[in-house]
Amino acid sequence: MNLGYIGLGMMGGPLARRIVREHKLRVYDLSPDATAALVADGAQPAQDLTSLARESDIVMTCLPTSGHVREAIFGDGGLIEGLEPGNLIVDQTTGDPTETKAMAAELAERGIDMIDAPVSGGPGGADAGTIAIMIGGPEHLYEKARTYLQAISPNIFHCGDIGAGHTMKLINNVTAASIRIATYEGVAMGIKNGLTLDKMIEVLDKSSAQSSATKITLPRMRDGLPGTFALELLFKDVRLACQLGIDSGAPLMYSGLTREVLQTARQMLGPDAFSDDAIKVIERNAGVEVIG
Repeated sequence: MNLGYIGLGMMGGPLARRIVREHKLRVYDLSPDATAALVADGAQPAQDLTSLARESDIVMTCLPTSGHVREAIFGDGGLIEGLEPGNLIVDQTTGDPTETKAMAAELAERGIDMIDAPVSGGPGGADAGTIAIMIGGPEHLYEKARTYLQAISPNIFHCGDIGAGHTMKLINNVTAASIRIATYEGVAMGIKNGLTLDKMIEVLDKSSAQSSATKITLPRMRDGLPGTFALELLFKDVRLACQLGIDSGAPLMYSGLTREVLQTARQMLGPDAFSDDAIKVIERNAGVEVIG
């Protein structure tokens, strides 16, 4: 099989780098620097989307939104101009399950297959090969892609038919985001009542409130390390999850509050903020500084 990968950003770059260690891979990104970094690791650059499609049996995508995936596939000069019946698109974007199903149906009319395969675990998990991969699609298409996904990580979960992987990823992200905001509120209250952040991290991480927020996020922020996930993208994920809850008759009441906090953070901090920076909303509300 000939493989292609589109989207070599903070997540796509490490994912593609895992694949190129075991398989030949053609890559494309709007950033020449991102492409050059993968070429230095052994990938082959593609001149454009159409040529990558012509040279690939399986095309993998990791882009900011489902809208970007649709543009990459169906836009002018897109993949559709080079894809042939029997080709497979594996979308690793954290996307909209409804839009994913719509794109898969449009592609199926041309004999082209699609599955969703979003990931969770951050760039560190991608680098280490421990990231979780959530698959949505028919069993035979999952099996077609499994060898190449295993090059990324052994932690692969076939969640159901098309869109199931993206649904699972939204559940993961909205749950993690809500726990994170609740943790921010808790430690802000602790600071106001005389506790130190170091002590709260130590205790919470050994108690029933332990989470990725106590294990990873708060220590990273305390140590002054940069964020790894854009606030805009986290808000997108939470918004999509809340909308899916409404559409499917399972409203996410508490997650709706998380969405409002993230919306406020976007308005306060602008488009370049990281998801970690949402703590500034909690600090403002509590009148306290959690991260010095």
